[in-house]
Amino acid sequence: MLFSVQKVLPLIADGGSIILNGGASSVKGIPAGSVLCATRAANRSFARCWSMDLKERKIRVNVISPGAIDTRAWEKLGFNEEQKQVFISQMLSTQPINRFGTAEEVARVALFLASDDSSYITGIEIFVDGGHAQI
Repeated sequence: MLFSVQKVLPLIADGGSIILNGGASSVKGIPAGSVLCATRAANRSFARCWSMDLKERKIRVNVISPGAIDTRAWEKLGFNEEQKQVFISQMLSTQPINRFGTAEEVARVALFLASDDSSYITGIEIFVDGGHAQI
């Protein structure tokens, strides 16, 4: 992520927006997940620091942290149907909205952050996770 932003930064117009991908593990611990959690927390820290570093160019930097999103990626986990149902049940038990999100819901947040509608928002992390990170 660091090197990607460094490479693309000269191509971003003044007044543009950088959106980083994060996850609830930036604020919640996961068993055996210390490296993932630290990496996600670093994304959030980069967004905050870069917001200050890039203020002269009016480039906003934010993080979207999706939760359990219903995509075809779930098919690649290699679970049989029973394992899949147990996993889904465990995931949903940790969030108030009690359903998986959709890619469209995450995309709408990304479009908002990329648009002028969010011109006074920078350095934040938005969780699109059904409330999982908040409890």
